[in-house]
Amino acid sequence: MKAPAHILVVDDITQNVKLLVDLLAAKGYQVQGASSGEQALAAIADSAPDLVLLDVVMPGLDGYEVCRRIRTNPATRMLPVIMVTALDPTSERVKGIESGADDFITKPFSHAELLARVRSLLRIKDLHDTVEAQAQELAHWNKELLKRVEEQVAQLERLSRLKRFFSPQLAELIIRGGTEDPLISHRREITVVFLDLRGFTHFAEVAEPDEVMRVLREYHAAMGELILEYEGTLERFAGDGIMVFFNDPLPIDDPVGRAVAMALAMRARIRRLVERWNARGFELDFGFGIAQGQATLGAIGFEGRSDYAAIGSVTNLAARLCAEARAGQALTDQNTLRAIKHRAQVKPLGDLTLRGFSHPIPAFDILELRPR
Repeated sequence: MKAPAHILVVDDITQNVKLLVDLLAAKGYQVQGASSGEQALAAIADSAPDLVLLDVVMPGLDGYEVCRRIRTNPATRMLPVIMVTALDPTSERVKGIESGADDFITKPFSHAELLARVRSLLRIKDLHDTVEAQAQELAHWNKELLKRVEEQVAQLERLSRLKRFFSPQLAELIIRGGTEDPLISHRREITVVFLDLRGFTHFAEVAEPDEVMRVLREYHAAMGELILEYEGTLERFAGDGIMVFFNDPLPIDDPVGRAVAMALAMRARIRRLVERWNARGFELDFGFGIAQGQATLGAIGFEGRSDYAAIGSVTNLAARLCAEARAGQALTDQNTLRAIKHRAQVKPLGDLTLRGFSHPIPAFDILELRPR
């Protein structure tokens, strides 16, 4: 239930104060008296009344000065003030309005008229308080909305950054807190797939720039679609070279099998592209390298530009195997092959001497992968 309105009665004559206090209290208002302008200002600051009945003629601060001070104070500038006087109503009304009074009543006054004017101004005050409260609430909502928008913008920026490296589903999982931040450096066993085009360097030297970019767009679009389908993590597009790895940032079941399945799907897709490119006179082909091993992963770069990278001998091995692969081959090593040996049909290629590795590496061309 709403508390009764609080009214301050100001008059230097005690009998007048008592009369008004009794009249207003009988109507259910909470009433307070003050006998001077100084007391009135102190009471306003202390108890924040809803309306002031203010006598004009008082020693010290008169009613006009009290009203002017009420209006110059930002905290009370909208406080309703009714001036009460026995002086000439015409001239005093003008002075009262100029000093900021909301209404004016002349002594002797009708009790019914006084109560009607009080009720009218209290309704206006109540409406103003409602509007003020709604404005504050709206300001609070706007502040909260701005905060949420800023948070969502930051989240979208982070999601956009993560989508550069991961599938959309995985990026959204990271944003929702479903996994630890993968951009922090960590160690994990991964399966790396390295792919590049054969003959691309010569092609880029002799072909028109728009033809080079057209081929790259076709190639990247087809490979990117399969990377997303198999939920691989794209480390980079480097011209005609692509590096993808599995089992990070989220561990997955059968990372070698999934990596090989993606590579074989890519091989089938690129063969169709190669046919089209050859028909346009472009002598291009492709090769793969696949390896499994430990790597250090995380964001590398500098402020404003960073990449998600895997660093370790496993990436070097995949890249070297890719470099050794002939057109259409998907090469892997003996260690990686163990994870899929019962499902994979392979062709042994013997030991390869790879740059950066002190011992020859037994290599195998993966021909087919049976379902698990």
